[in-house]
Amino acid sequence: MKVKGITDIFFDLDHTLWDFERNSALAFASVLEAFDIDFPLADFLTHYVPLNRWYWEQYRKDLVTQAELRYGRLKETFDRLDYAISDALLHEMSEAYIQNLPLNNHLYDGALELLEFLQPHYKLHIITNGFQAVQDKKIKNSGIAPYFQTITNSETAGVKKPHPKIFQVALAAAQCTPQQAVMIGDCLEADIQGALDVGMQAIFFNEFKVVIPNDIKQIKQLVELKTIFKYE
Repeated sequence: MKVKGITDIFFDLDHTLWDFERNSALAFASVLEAFDIDFPLADFLTHYVPLNRWYWEQYRKDLVTQAELRYGRLKETFDRLDYAISDALLHEMSEAYIQNLPLNNHLYDGALELLEFLQPHYKLHIITNGFQAVQDKKIKNSGIAPYFQTITNSETAGVKKPHPKIFQVALAAAQCTPQQAVMIGDCLEADIQGALDVGMQAIFFNEFKVVIPNDIKQIKQLVELKTIFKYE
């Protein structure tokens, strides 16, 4: 599998370069301890992880607000654990989690090696639906900021992936055409279909080896991109 005519590579951040689930678990370990919430982290995450994914999907579709996402995912987690907690404490915990999240900065295996490999030959960029203040800290604290020429997030673009406008804003910032660009991400709808709809190429990071249409380019590990983008 090769891609042709590419000058600019756009990455999603969470679940693509930045190991969200690992870093999130570490953040919650600190938060639960700080708030004296005494039950196993694994039990908490069993409920929280799918709820968080569901709330992010609703947020992407503009069905919930940022505030509703941050509150609802925690509220429903504690409800499912049958753990009584006040709204005031939930809001405190939510803010503590947001502050702790970018303090843990594990990247996926091979991420830094890949960026080092690509940077001399391609312009690299990020397009993310995450909250700007948090994402900026993740990018800086994980040490990957120097590799990227532009960072486009949904808050500044005014729309979220897969809306065409966020890709158009990113392409304009990068000063490249859709035909010169490829998007790499973990969400078939937001990253892959969104990019394809504006004329970009796209590669799905299929970490969990889900079944996808045959016409979608995919990788299962980041290191595979070194072969796809081998400079010749």
